[in-house]
Amino acid sequence: MKNKLTIDDIKGVIVNEQYVVNGTLTICVLTLKNGYKVTGESACLDVANFDVEIGESVAHAKAVSKIWELEGYLLAQKRYEEVKNAKG
Repeated sequence: MKNKLTIDDIKGVIVNEQYVVNGTLTICVLTLKNGYKVTGESACLDVANFDVEIGESVAHAKAVSKIWELEGYLLAQKRYEEVKNAKG
C-alpha cells in the first residue's frame, strides 16, 4: 500500500472546478470524483487591488490544500485498516 500522496493523486480526484467572483471575493469550488465539493476563498481589501487571476489562483490553492488533508486522512485510514485486517 502506498505511504504518501502526490500532487497527481490530488489532481486525479478533481473532476470539475468553478469560480464565483463577488466584488473582491473569489470562491473556488472543486468537485471530486465522488461528488463531494471542496471550497477555497480569496479576498482583497480594495477593489482597486483586485485581480481576478490572482483571486482564482489563491482560492484554488486553498481548496487544493483542503483536499490534501482529506486524502491524507483517507490514506491513513486505509493503511490502518490494512494492518488491522492483516493481524486478524
